[in-house]
Amino acid sequence: MANIRVSPCEDGVATITLDREEKKNALSVALRLEMIDALEHLRGDDSVRCVVVTGKGDTFSAGFDLSEFAIDDAVFQSQLWDSSDRFHHALLQFPLPLVAAVNGPALAGGFDLAILCDLRIASSSARFGHPERSFGDVVYGPLHDLVGGAVARDLCLTGRTIEAGEAHGLGLVSRVVAPTELVVATRKLARSIASFPRELSIRTKAKIIARMSIDTNTKTLDL
Repeated sequence: MANIRVSPCEDGVATITLDREEKKNALSVALRLEMIDALEHLRGDDSVRCVVVTGKGDTFSAGFDLSEFAIDDAVFQSQLWDSSDRFHHALLQFPLPLVAAVNGPALAGGFDLAILCDLRIASSSARFGHPERSFGDVVYGPLHDLVGGAVARDLCLTGRTIEAGEAHGLGLVSRVVAPTELVVATRKLARSIASFPRELSIRTKAKIIARMSIDTNTKTLDL
């Protein structure tokens, strides 16, 4: 069963939808590998000039699938962490603009997924937080790059959850809209980005990647 859906490119815009609604779009190993493959395909499609990432249902993503951490199999556990690094690599190095349409809670790894996109539009029902702060490491670097040390430290050290309005005030999201308006607002933004020549967007995105304080040349990312 597919864990993501990739829409046909329309007006230069393709959409990746996380499709594990019954699991709150948790980022399983299988989903991460499918998304890596999808991003690799889209980067080679000359008709694509912008990619939207969203979740099915009323949740963007609740983060990694915690049930997989309990699987007592050394090979699978190695794949779990390897797929995590590859997933983050694929997002960080994607050469075209990524827009997150945050349709609901974006927590833990789901928060990271939104942050690893270039722009974010949020539904008023969206929430952001690092609940994994209580039991594991958080991804800090990309958040720090986006909002600065003061805000990143607050969110990562306390693990507190913020609503869409506060996220907008902190600069985490560009715009907050009603849930019924999210698709239209995101499509309008993505089509605006896609109206520019692909080669110019690629050059701008390359500058964005070069400015990140993250060494993407290593296999294991220390985020």
